[in-house]
Parts: sequence; C-alpha cells; structure tokens
Amino acid sequence: MVTVSPWWSPERHADRRPFLLARNRIKAGFRRYFETHGFTEVECAALQVSPGNETHLHAFATDATVNGSDQRLYLHTSPEFASKKLLAAGEQKIFDFARVFRNREHAAVNVAEFTMLEWYRANAEYNAIIGDCINLIRLAAETAGQSTFRHRDKALRSTTQARRMTVAEAFDTYARIDLLATIDADGTDRAYLAMQAQAQGIRFEPTDTWSDIFSRILVERVEPHLGFDAPLVLDEYPAAEAALARKCPHDPRVAERFELYVLGVELANGFGELTDPVEQRARFEHEMNEKQRIYGERYPIDEELLAALELMPPSSGVALGFDRLVMLATGAPHIEHVMWTPPAGRAT
Repeated sequence: MVTVSPWWSPERHADRRPFLLARNRIKAGFRRYFETHGFTEVECAALQVSPGNETHLHAFATDATVNGSDQRLYLHTSPEFASKKLLAAGEQKIFDFARVFRNREHAAVNVAEFTMLEWYRANAEYNAIIGDCINLIRLAAETAGQSTFRHRDKALRSTTQARRMTVAEAFDTYARIDLLATIDADGTDRAYLAMQAQAQGIRFEPTDTWSDIFSRILVERVEPHLGFDAPLVLDEYPAAEAALARKCPHDPRVAERFELYVLGVELANGFGELTDPVEQRARFEHEMNEKQRIYGERYPIDEELLAALELMPPSSGVALGFDRLVMLATGAPHIEHVMWTPPAGRAT
C-alpha cells in the first residue's frame, strides 16, 4: 500500500505552495476589480436561522444558547439571505468572499467547506453580473500568469469568447428533448418529459418527479458537453428549477437564472433576484416539502428575509466557486492544491 503524506507535510506543502500564492494574487486582483467598479466588501455571518431553502442543499446544524434560550442554528450554505438584507438596508453593490458549508458533498470538485465569492448589483440588468463573471474568470487566469484554463487532460484558452445557450437549446442539442413542451402556465408535465427521456435511453425511477428527471438529463446528457470549446453561460432555467429567480418577461416558463461552465466544471450560479415575498414564500415551502419527501427533513424559512424583500430593490446576484476557479486558472491537479488547509475528513 502506498502511503501518501498529509497535506501539511513539508514536501506536500512545497508542491502546493505555488498554487496557494496564485490564489492570493487572484483574490487581491478580484478585490481591485470590485473596488474599481464601486463595490463594497461585506462579511456575512455564517450562523443563520435558515441555511437556505433549496431541496438538495444540505447544511450543518448546531444547538446554540442565545440570550439564555436554546436555539437551532445552521452554518449557511451561501451568504445570499444576509446579502439580500444588506440590499434592503440600502447597499447598492456588495461582494463577499464567504466561507460556506455544505453537507453530503462528495464529488471531486465538491468539499464540505469552501470559499464562495458572491456579489450583488442593485438596480442593475441581469446581464451585468454575467459580464462580471466573464471578466473575472479571464482576470483569474491572467493574474495566475496562465493563458489557458486546465482541468484533468483538457485545456481552453482563457481569452476565448464566451458562448451563451439556453437550457432548452442545450436539452435539444445534447439530449434531443423538447424541454419547453413539458412546461406550461399550469406547471410541468412529468409524463411527457418521462416519455421523451425514455425514448432517448435515459433511465429513471417510477417515483422520480419532473424535477428529478430534469436533473438526470442535465447531469448525464448535457453537462458533460459544456464549456470545452468556450466558457458557456447556460441561461434561462425552467422556473421550477429557479426558486430564487424572477421569471423572464418574454416567457414565464423560464427564469432569469444562469450557470457558467468551463471545461465541464460549473463555476457560477446567478439570478435576476426574485423580490416578491409572497411568491418567494410559496417557492420556499414547495422546496421544503420536496426536501421532506425525499430526505425526511426540512429547514426553517427565514421570516426576516421575506420581510426584507419588501424593501429590496430589483437586483441581480451571483455565487462563484472561488476554489474551483483558482484550480482551473492555475492548472492545479486537485481542488485541495488551492486550499490553504483542506477541510477535515477530506481525502488529501
């Protein structure tokens, strides 16, 4: 059996250190970008009454004693809820290099604790944050002294012009599935999506919902093709898959949600933010009902967030996996190479 030295052994650290110093340079470069564009850096508290209300996100809980009473709190999965309260308070452009925590993360580029760069623009077009994303990924490679993004055995020139594709176009191109035909004003048509998936040889369980089948198609047939010839903005997610995004004015079946892919790796997830508290509550309750059905648990709804939405201006925001981007921009072989101290329990 081959014994691998721990990450803190001098020889392992010497191999990792150039990537870590590049990480610091990239972070400093990003801060300059945001300051140049009029942003204010904020630091959102990690302990929250709700960690987020998306079905498949899992949080770490702690029992705290607050003002003499016991209370269940959670480590946030994103600084989103706190950031939106700052927008309601009057902040216009904010960013946060947040430490965030997600349980049940096991994939090669997923870790339980990581750095999420999240930023918001009040009273700004949805396309403005997409532009920020493209600018920042190019800046990351440039600051790292690289002309290419690298992941496994693939490479992509960092100056390649980004492409944009709707989710419906991607489903048609890579899975031969007419996604929009399974959505109407009354909701989603599980039977029709299942029929199309079955015709394309995509396996699913009889108990799978429309959302489950959608996710299977996305993961198995669509994502493996994204971002290899150019950074790809995958845009206009079905409204049913965008619980925090406002619906597109030109087609209410889809929402102002995008994800950015480079070399098959999802780097960012952004929204034209939903600010209707009534609709947001309904979406949260739906998500938590699904979480209860699938996982047997649910998280509380942050009532202060819903109250803050009454004051929050029209805004757009995005979350970017900073460690993932640094890994691609530096060509590091593993995500642990760009984390100063990988999370406990992670095989390093």
